[in-house]
Amino acid sequence: MRVAYVCADPGVPVFGQKGCSIHVQEVIRALQRQGAQVELFATRLGGNPPADFTNVQVHPLPAIPKGDRAVREQVALATNPGLRLQLELAGSFDLVYERYSLWSFSAIEYAKWLGIPGLLEVNAPLIEEQATHRGLVDRASAEDVARRVFNAATALIAVSAEVKTYLERYVADTSSIQIIPNGVNPDRFSAHLQPLDRPHPFTIGFVGTLKPWHGLPILIDAFDRFHHHHPDSRLLIVGDGPEKESLMADVTTRELQAAVQFTGAIAPNDVPAYLATMDVAVAPYPNQANFYFSPLKVYEYMAAGLPVVASQIGQLSDVINDGVTGLLCPPGDAIALTAALDQLWRSPKLASQLGQAARKTVTEHHTWDAIAQRLLQVAGMSPPPLAGGVAT
Repeated sequence: MRVAYVCADPGVPVFGQKGCSIHVQEVIRALQRQGAQVELFATRLGGNPPADFTNVQVHPLPAIPKGDRAVREQVALATNPGLRLQLELAGSFDLVYERYSLWSFSAIEYAKWLGIPGLLEVNAPLIEEQATHRGLVDRASAEDVARRVFNAATALIAVSAEVKTYLERYVADTSSIQIIPNGVNPDRFSAHLQPLDRPHPFTIGFVGTLKPWHGLPILIDAFDRFHHHHPDSRLLIVGDGPEKESLMADVTTRELQAAVQFTGAIAPNDVPAYLATMDVAVAPYPNQANFYFSPLKVYEYMAAGLPVVASQIGQLSDVINDGVTGLLCPPGDAIALTAALDQLWRSPKLASQLGQAARKTVTEHHTWDAIAQRLLQVAGMSPPPLAGGVAT
């Protein structure tokens, strides 16, 4: 079984450290474990391939030049004939799997022309996201590409119910939309992994890119309140991003520098060790309309056997069973978050029970292997997965 994995998004460094990078790598690994020979077609590599990608042939796509946004959009749109030609020159494939990007349509249309399955994974309403956070000049063309590629796909893989709702605006046949949330490789997160430092103070942690929609100001506010009553605690923020300077300034204003650590960017392979250092892991998303995320961090927190405190919003309300596999708080509520952290500090037994139940849940229902089985089933290339599998 020969699979072409396509990522034409210049914002996704497929061999980088971002969550989207890990997503690409894990789907490829899982497809390989199902017996697929995967070839990667990508616009932005973002580094060297992982050591276990020696069997993945990489076809670099033309880079999108920096500069004027309108020019970048037109250049990206103009790369479609070249992408199709690269697919044709690479030989015959049994499946084309693409991570949706704003301007790419030729790979999925090529699959349709060949009469083979073309699966399009949609992680976000990219048109809205681009227009809101980065700027979008030629929205009409982006809308045209969306309609074109969404309706050409054999199936659309939506990572959340909110993304499915977004897709329904564009497609004639909504039965083509399948909800398959993100997952995790639990083998990366051994229950016996040693922390980076031991003994360590009670550690509250966050892993991810430091961007506005991740709610770090809420976490810092909650930690400030918690630390006032528990001065032996610390906050560990793992990751980097555009909000780092403002977050550090907030920490300084609150005189928390001695209790808060920012690691900066780290390699994906180092994430498990940092998680092992934490006593509680937090996903403090603010209140926001159309929360469409399927956060990788939460699945990794759970796989690491950590008690998770997360905002009760979007898909998180389905992934986490409040009081059983984690604790849910009203989004944006620093006081409620503080109370949840205090509850776990006061009851190590509850914290342990939540962490064990969380790991059991992701191991049974949210593994990348189960996701790959489901993807191949949707493509008509595999029997139904065994019981358990992927929660939808």
